[in-house]
Amino acid sequence: MYHVIFLVAYCTLAAFTGSGILANMYRLIAKKPETAAGRISYDAVMVFAGPNVLFENAATSFRAKDCSSFAFWLAAAISGYWSFALGMFVLQIGMAL
Repeated sequence: MYHVIFLVAYCTLAAFTGSGILANMYRLIAKKPETAAGRISYDAVMVFAGPNVLFENAATSFRAKDCSSFAFWLAAAISGYWSFALGMFVLQIGMAL
């Protein structure tokens, strides 16, 4: 039982950490996407960096009182599930190699 709980926590937290690293690297390197290729690359990066960006935007809006607590926790839950799915995907790839 504890093995499964630790596996879920590890996958979720590792993917959320990787998502944050990728999101911040993208912000440092890239500018606003103005071309079609820039937009496609932005969308590709956001597939993996999305959980961190979603949670950061939700937290900023919640602190500024621009969204309800329900909306914040819904965004946090979606971000957590997205991180879990990414973590499981990466774990499966790692086990296949």
